[in-house]
Amino acid sequence: MSEFLTPPPVEPGDRVAVVAPASNAPESARFVYELGLERMRDVFDLDPVEYPTATADPEWLADNPEAHAEEVMNAFRDPDVSAVIANIGGHDQITILPYLDGDVLREHPTRFYGYSDNTNLALFLWNQGIVSYYGGSTLLEYAMDGEMFDYTEEYLRRALFEDSIGDWTEAEVFTDEAGDWEDPESVETTREIEQSDGRIWRGGEEAVSGRIWGGCYAVLVEQFLADRYLPDPDALTGTVLALETSELVPDPAVVGANLRALGERGLLERFDGVLVGRPAARSHLEENPREWRAEYRERQREAISDAFETYNPNAPVVFNCEFGHTYPTCPIPIGGEVEIDPSTASIRLL
Repeated sequence: MSEFLTPPPVEPGDRVAVVAPASNAPESARFVYELGLERMRDVFDLDPVEYPTATADPEWLADNPEAHAEEVMNAFRDPDVSAVIANIGGHDQITILPYLDGDVLREHPTRFYGYSDNTNLALFLWNQGIVSYYGGSTLLEYAMDGEMFDYTEEYLRRALFEDSIGDWTEAEVFTDEAGDWEDPESVETTREIEQSDGRIWRGGEEAVSGRIWGGCYAVLVEQFLADRYLPDPDALTGTVLALETSELVPDPAVVGANLRALGERGLLERFDGVLVGRPAARSHLEENPREWRAEYRERQREAISDAFETYNPNAPVVFNCEFGHTYPTCPIPIGGEVEIDPSTASIRLL
């Protein structure tokens, strides 16, 4: 895809579609969803329009992929909607892709925000030449416990209201603690905050630029296994890979092995640079001590570094970027252009 379109920015007061194109939170976590809508209104002056899937039962959503797809297209078609915001990720969004009509999405380009399983939709939009935003989900960034991170608010504003995000600076703190969606009082308490050790730069030392392609590691594995919706390998030449792992906390050795397989296919060498999101090292199912979490992140970093050192040593690889399953985040533009300059340790989202 040689030509890409960034859909028009949102304006304060605009209507935005709230949807669940992947999964959804259970009814017991309705208080989290309501907080997300409240902050859309009060913090960002948006007018959230709740589409049917936004409050649908997760089991019904899983059984009705065609309804997912139709709602996404309806939201894009709606001339009064300036953005489409996903509630959360999931694990089966790939099943809605056969029901999406690329012509509809191209004819009605709209800013889409979502992460994790929404990688499927983001890459489908990438194939149509439409830039989308990896982040800014209703139940995560908007509904962060305690209060939104200032960092998240700043970059979400840029991703909503500006033509480009611009200089992407480091965050000073982060959390990978999961929210407690069983206790309504939990949203009043800030999650455990840690000091960031900053971005870590590996690989090539020359400045590079290119369009961003990628997203959640687990979804990329699914995409390569299905091999139905991937762009032609030539289209990835000169792009920048975005890669982050979910709260499933995958074994770094397995992450490295899968990247090695892509290297053997001749794919890793096509990327001019790599942005790696800071990995979550715990989840609502798995609480790991701080020392283990630090060691896990280092093991993952080494596994990814080794793969690119073998198959693409000239590509700069930047770790601990603020996107994905740790917070705060910047909604990076999938399909948007990025400049990476190791000499100044700077990243600019164009």
